[in-house]
Amino acid sequence: MVERKGLGHPDTLSDHLAERLSQVYSRYSRQQFGAVLHHNFDKLALLGGSSEVRYGSGEMRSPVRVLVNGRAAFVCGGAAIPVHDLVDETVRAFFLERLPELEKHLSIEFNITSNSSPGAVVTEESTGERTRWFAPSSIEDLRERRTVLSNDTSLGTGWAPVNPFESFVRELVDHLSGDSEFTRANPWCGSDVKLMGYADGEQVDVVLCVPQKSVYVASREEYLANKEVILAECRRLAGRLLSDAPVRFRLNARDIPEKDELYLTYTGSSIESGDEGVVGRGNRVNGLITPLRPMNMEGASGKNPVYHVGKLYNLGAARLAQRLSEETGSYAEVHLVSATGQRLDRPWRVLVRLADGGVQADKVQSIIMDSLNAFPALTDELIEDGILLA
Repeated sequence: MVERKGLGHPDTLSDHLAERLSQVYSRYSRQQFGAVLHHNFDKLALLGGSSEVRYGSGEMRSPVRVLVNGRAAFVCGGAAIPVHDLVDETVRAFFLERLPELEKHLSIEFNITSNSSPGAVVTEESTGERTRWFAPSSIEDLRERRTVLSNDTSLGTGWAPVNPFESFVRELVDHLSGDSEFTRANPWCGSDVKLMGYADGEQVDVVLCVPQKSVYVASREEYLANKEVILAECRRLAGRLLSDAPVRFRLNARDIPEKDELYLTYTGSSIESGDEGVVGRGNRVNGLITPLRPMNMEGASGKNPVYHVGKLYNLGAARLAQRLSEETGSYAEVHLVSATGQRLDRPWRVLVRLADGGVQADKVQSIIMDSLNAFPALTDELIEDGILLA
């Protein structure tokens, strides 16, 4: 069983926007002060607006609300940080890129504080270090400048390799929801794609939702003809990427054409009309939702890339599992478990399962240590390369 939510799905939008905000804030604070200041945008949520859709036209009736929930430092060493301006510019640029029809229909609500986490007990002898967590007098107040400690007790999970069907699901959804030759040739294809698939080696069954954009669809007949175009493209990709197992596709199963109840949208996403999106409810860091594989509940996007284990351990576990799988030529599964306040690069527990039991333990240990020691480089990659998790 495999699920993937496409680039215009409200949950994916929330994940990617939260991560983009973290990247922008991290780059700004690095450039201005020489270090990533404390922040987290991983509680971001989107509340759907309302729209009116007609054949050949459509319009927004009320805006999409962007709830930017989280914390960030607004000052460092007396220098102000334009957090609200950075957020506003990033949100608007993101939607202009993903759903340009919403550019003028966004209501951004700033719920960003600089409140410290628990742990600051006021006494005559207290240094106040904890209270400066989100208002450092200089970057030397950042504890991670000396030793990077885990911010939480949490779990990171990864496994490898993906099987052909999982690869197919990821590629098909990205093909239909992203910038591809197909979507450029068919501008009516919306990006709020969602796929749930089942494969057992003998048959493949796929339930797929793909919206269409109303301004490009002049009639019910055009909508139905476009569905056949999508199904033909699905079969073409299945023939190229899957084995000879028969594939059954069901597209937009809730459609009732005779009542004009169709997955026809103005923007190409259900966020336009009442749907909601929340960080952590969608794809895992490998881009898939795989309930029959090991998973955890962490929402990685928007977390601080320096020491938030909910981000680093999930991505690190996925990378480590991939290396072990390549080394052994078989299945590898990794779980990294942190203990809050302990060194980030020395997890409380490292659990590894290998299908190939013949690999030498010291070789596995060496690969694990290499991966754990690479966390600083992973932080740099997250900030500078613009990786969007999920």
